[in-house]
Amino acid sequence: MSGLYLHIPFCRKRCTYCDFHFSTTFENYRTSLVQAIASELILRARELDMPVQTIYFGGGTPSILNFSELELIFSTIRKHYQIVPDCEITFEVNPEDINEANLLYWKGLGINRLSIGLQTFSDEDLLWMNRAHHVHDGLAGIQLAQQCGFDNISVDLIYGLPGQSLAAWDASLQAVFKLGVQHLSAYCLTIEPKTALNHLVRQKKLQPADEVLQSEQFLWLVQKANTHGFEQYEISNFGLTGFHSRHNSSYWKFQPYLGIGPSAHSFDGKVRRWNVRNNTQYTNQVGKNDKWFETEHLSENERRNEQILLGLRTIWGLDVSTLATDWTPKESAQIAEFARLNWLTISNEKLVLTEQGKLHADGIAAALFRVD
Repeated sequence: MSGLYLHIPFCRKRCTYCDFHFSTTFENYRTSLVQAIASELILRARELDMPVQTIYFGGGTPSILNFSELELIFSTIRKHYQIVPDCEITFEVNPEDINEANLLYWKGLGINRLSIGLQTFSDEDLLWMNRAHHVHDGLAGIQLAQQCGFDNISVDLIYGLPGQSLAAWDASLQAVFKLGVQHLSAYCLTIEPKTALNHLVRQKKLQPADEVLQSEQFLWLVQKANTHGFEQYEISNFGLTGFHSRHNSSYWKFQPYLGIGPSAHSFDGKVRRWNVRNNTQYTNQVGKNDKWFETEHLSENERRNEQILLGLRTIWGLDVSTLATDWTPKESAQIAEFARLNWLTISNEKLVLTEQGKLHADGIAAALFRVD
């Protein structure tokens, strides 16, 4: 399986918690940057030696792209890549961009999965997050998307918000389930350095949620999602039967993908490559030199560590038979201890985290890492 990821680094506003690569002042160069993305698509088409099964537009805010910009990107992909008939094409959308004209155009392009960034059902929280939409925009947008024929819709929520009670979190979850969407991605708020949120916390204008409450909200999420038929197939992702994200699942299954656009990452199984996090540098240098990307050849231990980290996050678990070497006695003892704590189960050469183990996923993986 191979996937294609396109990073669209445009945003109308700077969300307080976000440390992804984006720009809010892009109008002067948006056309040239989109043309650079099309150029990179052509330059790197030979790197995928199999049909593309998933395409994912992330950002940033892909839904900012106008019709002519999207037409250029899609026509370039279809000309230079072999696309399977049932290709999953995901488009990240902000609620303020949803209207009937856009929805019908996106659908006409072949986009068949929307990922809508709601984040919360509290207007008060949306305000300090510096989001560009209100709760009613998200509700109306999803209903309109459904009316326009989109039947594979994912929404993003964030929990562990400052001042967010368990009851408030439950209210957001119940609102999502009532909408009749097929997929939910729910992430615990992290306070990243160099973000406006970090500044607000340091100034004591916002008080972050404590880890105990975050854990309670996570376990409540898992319980309620299961009650409504959503399978937790990755720690932060829940889908109805048949609606797991095929694109993101390929990441967690350690499969190759090609990343296009500023800051986008690529992986072919052994080599990781990433583009510069600078829109001007990317736009001016694509195809002219090799200064717009970097590469890293992963060592055997680095590949093993990534397999462990990603595999343990999923419902499928870590398939031990895919690792290049067996566990050392020390690693085996560590795994046995995690099993004793009821943090993971061992069956048919697979390690699968329990509900309690998912709270410690990163620590469990780190304990099994090898250092060169």
